[in-house]
Amino acid sequence: MVLQARPVKISTVDVEQPLPDFRADDHYRDAYILFRRNGVYRGDIEIDLAAGEASIQDHLRRAIIQLEVTNPVKSERPTLAESSLPRISIVVPTIVQRIEELRRCIESIERLDYPSFDLLLVDNRRVIPAADPLPALVQGRPWLRVIRESRPGISAARNEGVARADGDVIAFTDDDVQVDRQWLRAIGTRMALNPSLEAVTGLILPTELESPAQIWFERYYGGFNGQRTFTPLTLEADGHSQRLLRGSRILARDSTGNQSRSFAIYGVGAYAAGANMAFRKSTLARIGGFDLALGTGTPARGGEDLASVINVLWTGGQVGYEPTAVAFHQHRRGYGELLTLMDGNGVGFTAMLTSLVRNDPRHLLSLTSQFSSALKQIALQRARKVRGMSTVGTPDQGAEPLFPSDLAKREFRAYLRGPIAYLRSRSMWRKVSSAPPITDD
Repeated sequence: MVLQARPVKISTVDVEQPLPDFRADDHYRDAYILFRRNGVYRGDIEIDLAAGEASIQDHLRRAIIQLEVTNPVKSERPTLAESSLPRISIVVPTIVQRIEELRRCIESIERLDYPSFDLLLVDNRRVIPAADPLPALVQGRPWLRVIRESRPGISAARNEGVARADGDVIAFTDDDVQVDRQWLRAIGTRMALNPSLEAVTGLILPTELESPAQIWFERYYGGFNGQRTFTPLTLEADGHSQRLLRGSRILARDSTGNQSRSFAIYGVGAYAAGANMAFRKSTLARIGGFDLALGTGTPARGGEDLASVINVLWTGGQVGYEPTAVAFHQHRRGYGELLTLMDGNGVGFTAMLTSLVRNDPRHLLSLTSQFSSALKQIALQRARKVRGMSTVGTPDQGAEPLFPSDLAKREFRAYLRGPIAYLRSRSMWRKVSSAPPITDD
């Protein structure tokens, strides 16, 4: 069976306003609707635009009523005096390949509503070409600094950006991301109101859902966060765990302090991704920064972002998930690019686990203690992703596939290569460290 994936229209509905009309046209038969109240995203649904106006309006009204029950927060964004907000340095690593996406990223940062920030664009190319497009992109932006880090890998680039930053908080995003105008204000406000937080992560939404690969990625990952969460949470280690397993289970609490859920620390990717995260600079110093042997640009291909968030939680720190800090990710348009991404994510995840065990062997005990439940969860997750789920949470054998089964197969097969890839990365870094630095002269 050949899967089809029609373009999906992305629209925002302000729940305080009359509902707009939605109709199918020659291009869109489906829509992804984001609900917003007081300028803050509160929930989402998918609708069939061919269902008819009356059916769509009824669906939207029922979704809004349900939203009021499950996420009833109606207050506006908290506001603080600008003098109370921390200075934030934004670090964006790039190898200057996706020029238009990088341009849009820089332009979105230029529009930020925040009193004190700067951008450190870390040029991670090994060699700068004679016809270099970067100078034209950064010209006339005095708040933007270009920093060179020729050593390979996003972790090296991020660490160099941190070392050169003067902000009390370091925010990270990627060069294929556009940030919301209030992105930094949401991060800075959450940090200022909660001094115990060592890191803040945010909500990731798609910029477009036009190609089959983009739609399949969205169905598989939901913009990195699986089923999206629109409620602010505080993540911290479960203090009731056994001493040797302390930190292996994470509690997620809402703004009232009530426990929302408990999960294994290695599942923190439901709330964190490198495209939208921020750390106090002192926290990055405490955890030793990003593991140079993890991340894109190394044989390990990923995992450095989650490893850093896990290290914060594992060592007793708190992480805030703040959905009003919004970033929009440009999903890969081509199917080949998507398959490459699945390989990288699978390799990166188990490379990350290898890194964690190497740095603290207690992670091996933690992983072993959760191995059987993890296998069950992986099997259930694979069934959910490939075939969909019934309303009772079991695999629905009658459901249509949400995306090609090759995506899940590529990711799960890639898990096996992660540990070796991490060892190769470490070997590569030993050679890089002993080699003379590359100069541009």
